[in-house]
Amino acid sequence: MSDSGSHSAAPGLSASSAGGTWRLAIQGMSCASCAAGIEQALSRVRGVTAQTVNFASEQAIVRGDPRLVNPQALIRVVEQAGYRARLVEDDWQQSDPDDTERIAQWVAERELKLKVAIGVGLSTVLLIGSLPMMLGRKIPGLPPWLQDPWLQLLLTAPVQFWVGQHFYRGAWAAWQRRSADMNTLVALGTSAAFFYSLLATTFPDFFHRQGLHPDVYYEVAAVVVTLVLVGKWMEQRAKGQTSEAIRKLMGLQPKTARVIRDGVEQDIPIAAVQVGDRIRVRPGEKVPVDGVILEGSSSLDESMVTGESLPVSKSAGDEVIGATLNQTGSFVMEARRVGKDTLLAQIVRLVQEAQGSKAPIQQVADRVTSWFVPAVIGVAILTFVLWWGLAGNPTLALVNTIGVLIIACPCALGLATPTSIMVATGRGAELGILVKSADSLELAHRLRTVVLDKTGTLTEGRPSVTDIWTPGSSPLALLRLAAAVEQYSEHPLAQAVVQKAKAEGISIPSAQHFQAKVGEGAEAWVEGQQVRIGRLSWLQAMGIPWDPSWSERVQTWESQGKTVIGVAQFHRLVGLLAIADPIKPTSPAAVRQLQEMGLEVILLTGDNPTTAQAIARQAGIRRVIAQVRPEQKAAYIRQLRRPRHPVAMVGDGINDAPALAEADVGIAIGTGTDVAIAASDITLIASDLRGVVTAIQLSRATLANIRQNLFFAFIYNTLGIPIAAGALYPFTGWLLNPMLAGAAMALSSVSVVANALRLRHFRPSPLAPLPEAPSPPAPLPEGEGS
Repeated sequence: MSDSGSHSAAPGLSASSAGGTWRLAIQGMSCASCAAGIEQALSRVRGVTAQTVNFASEQAIVRGDPRLVNPQALIRVVEQAGYRARLVEDDWQQSDPDDTERIAQWVAERELKLKVAIGVGLSTVLLIGSLPMMLGRKIPGLPPWLQDPWLQLLLTAPVQFWVGQHFYRGAWAAWQRRSADMNTLVALGTSAAFFYSLLATTFPDFFHRQGLHPDVYYEVAAVVVTLVLVGKWMEQRAKGQTSEAIRKLMGLQPKTARVIRDGVEQDIPIAAVQVGDRIRVRPGEKVPVDGVILEGSSSLDESMVTGESLPVSKSAGDEVIGATLNQTGSFVMEARRVGKDTLLAQIVRLVQEAQGSKAPIQQVADRVTSWFVPAVIGVAILTFVLWWGLAGNPTLALVNTIGVLIIACPCALGLATPTSIMVATGRGAELGILVKSADSLELAHRLRTVVLDKTGTLTEGRPSVTDIWTPGSSPLALLRLAAAVEQYSEHPLAQAVVQKAKAEGISIPSAQHFQAKVGEGAEAWVEGQQVRIGRLSWLQAMGIPWDPSWSERVQTWESQGKTVIGVAQFHRLVGLLAIADPIKPTSPAAVRQLQEMGLEVILLTGDNPTTAQAIARQAGIRRVIAQVRPEQKAAYIRQLRRPRHPVAMVGDGINDAPALAEADVGIAIGTGTDVAIAASDITLIASDLRGVVTAIQLSRATLANIRQNLFFAFIYNTLGIPIAAGALYPFTGWLLNPMLAGAAMALSSVSVVANALRLRHFRPSPLAPLPEAPSPPAPLPEGEGS
């Protein structure tokens, strides 16, 4: 009968089975190499089938056989690798699911701030005391005791071994894994400066016998440790903002609900609300859980969940979403979904999983970081050998070697992709766009074709009977006969027939032996007579003769964009029904903007060519593929896909599931809480095509942001390491001070995270108003529209 199925309740938004998925919060990671090491350790656990460790979110998502995998065993493996881990419980019923994590982060940040403060204080004293040596002249008024190497040793030791203990622990853990990471570089570089200075302090005569002055570099060790730690602190604060969208979503949940039990209204904690409870919602209050209105009516602000800015009118029988704001009226609702089953809880869970996933573009950074640290250590050794060999000065060789070790920054590479993904998926959730995984977000920017379903996607999804025609009986008698069959079907067109009959006050009789013919129609026995209702082509295929005199009427209706269905009694066609489903007011502008973005838009529908082309003209779509059965849509999507030509399918996610799964990017478009994403990659909570435009724009903005981050990270390391090694010295006589190298290294990670945070302010491009007299669409290609 039509191309799209009914909007029945869909499966939950969770992208994975809770029984076989565990989420771990991990502390102690310092760079992408740490994440890679933890992934390798988890992969060796028996029963684990997939594992992803996200350096930016400091979380691991592990999937496996729950009969073989013990969460405590996963924690032990992470701890044996040198990190701290805890299981993140998926318990939405508690008042704030993020409390434990926030407390742990607060404790860690407090300790980090204390170390930074002490490091800055001691390093400042050391830096002042070393100014005469760095400047090569005495400074009037500077106390001589500040230059005493024994005092400098006393001031440096706490910075090196307490403030910087994190680097030693991380380096030791990496050594146990037979690997190296950023901690290794910092520990090697600062230890070289510290122990060289210690040797010069305790055995100055040895240096004099070698013809060298026993210079000390305590300030280098202390300042570098402090600067790197300051950078980590700034990085942690910036990374904390990447999860702001999740915290905002969690904060939307009301704390209490006014439940009516035994005729008494009482406020109870939200965790105590049960399915079936009757709840009163007053003006200005938030809807506590998902449900349906039983009494009353109101206007609700759903922008915090769906992204829709205009209030939505609701009355008895309408579904309401938890966490949305009741504006004007008062109503009584019945709780249908509570706790972790509410739409809000499922959105949070889906966004968390998307933020923990890896985009394909991240594989480039992962491959580089796998050999980056060993390569830097090799360059540092080569730098030391060359400078000592060519300049004959071990002190100069040591200073340049320290610079190489300190300036190299695998952190910037590791943060380049995941921070952008985290911010983008969170921002998408705020706009009513739920991205299932990072690879879906990345692929969307390369789309070349967008295929649209008609009913509920391009149109309102609320068809209504507009015309009834029968030559032999009254229109109401024909409508009564049709409604008797269609009352057992969930198809939108069938529901339109039933609603029309009810509106006319018709008493609908019962039917027997009902059978639905998918994509064609339905048949049943009504009052002892066999009745068929459905496509005219199907009725003719069933042997029911067609009266040519009816063709003109059918063509007139179809040219108006109406779907025409026939009603047959026994083997005789007794009448026709015309059903119209108007396109959404925003669809033409959204289609035009997709086309202006360089995308080909195709209408894929089960309607006949005349009706499909009429709808396409209204929407501004130039290419139509009509008369496609639901099971054939996936095959058409497969034909449209070509190398370097990704295709997106936009549908309601239920009957269109095979096509959504076949497309490179499946986009499920929902109406209120009817959100089905089992086969989709991206879900739009609001039933508005503008969400498709926003999703693609967000993908393009995200990939541009990631490329900026990767470019900066690669360029920084490509230029910084040779400069630290002294590559400019033969031409300019300039050498990089290790303290400047430490500052550059600290700022590199912060700058990458700061750039990613710009995505928090992403705004979709506004839709331009449609011209008053749009130009006619281009002619359809040969062979299409049929």
